[in-house]
Amino acid sequence: MKLQRAIVITAGLLLLILAFAPRIEYCQAAENESVIKLFNGKDLDGWVPYLVEKGADPAATWSVKEGILRCTGKPNGYIKTAKSYKNYYLTVEWRWPEKPGNSGVLMHIQGDDKTWPLCIEAQLMAGSAGDFWFMDGATGNTDKARVNAQRSNNTRKLTAAENQPGEWNRYQIVSLNGTLTVLINGQLVNWTTDHKPSEGLIALQSEGAPIEFRTVELTPIP
Repeated sequence: MKLQRAIVITAGLLLLILAFAPRIEYCQAAENESVIKLFNGKDLDGWVPYLVEKGADPAATWSVKEGILRCTGKPNGYIKTAKSYKNYYLTVEWRWPEKPGNSGVLMHIQGDDKTWPLCIEAQLMAGSAGDFWFMDGATGNTDKARVNAQRSNNTRKLTAAENQPGEWNRYQIVSLNGTLTVLINGQLVNWTTDHKPSEGLIALQSEGAPIEFRTVELTPIP
């Protein structure tokens, strides 16, 4: 029975990879032509900060030095894009400069700013990168076998794909007509279909620990 189950799982994964790979290849081919550098490597132009502590100075949390976007992790909050996006290929590179901690990429934010806005989070917490969190009523169809039994809005990653602490990691996220596909360092780690909301703002979290980003780029999908 164990062998049969392994064969079924492997076959299913192969079908998923075959289904999603063309989308990623298309986006990579178009990347050089229509890429939008959400982080320009110089400043926070195009980003809107939100911090849970009233009166907190965003410049004390978020800064840019030598082409690196640095976040202290305190206080909690995020920086979000000024524009809304729907169908796209998103690349985010991150690393932990000190002790690994927690953060996330928030997609399709809608509604009011708050600690956990309406959105879908691609987790960045060390050891859990690739998990999905469906925040504040967001929904999506995922692999039921990986849904957290205690937290039904959490779907765990398919496989561990993070590099060692201190090394750069690369998210590749494809959003296409209500389907999200997520790779870390070239490995498929999660997906969801029929998710809502299917468009909105994109944000990077400040959540307790220093984290750095060097690439945040988006290629629209026509």
